Amino acid sequence: MERILKKRYDLRRRHDRLRRKVTGTAERPRMAVYRSLKNISVQFIDDVAGRTLAAISTESKDFFGYGGNVAGAEKLGAMAAEKAKAAGIESVVFDKGGRKYHGRVKALADAARKAGLKF
Repeated sequence: MERILKKRYDLRRRHDRLRRKVTGTAERPRMAVYRSLKNISVQFIDDVAGRTLAAISTESKDFFGYGGNVAGAEKLGAMAAEKAKAAGIESVVFDKGGRKYHGRVKALADAARKAGLKF
């Protein structure tokens, strides 16, 4: 149990350290990625106003297929970029949520870039 709490604590510290440097505005919102073992979610957040401008998840009705793997993350990244463009968002600040930039997080970011979102 202590090992699990340490992992959560370390993840929280990494995310807090990142959030001190990364803030989203209305012109350039924060693209916050949350990754769990089974699902991934993406939110486009304006931190100045404290509003979520757009969001999509592997659990949403728009998404079809399994989202717990790299292929699902690529699909979700492309869908997130489309949803952001529909909301009028062209460029974002990337918030990886304290996770390493590899695997599903990297696949999602690369797919969003390929779909035309600027980081």
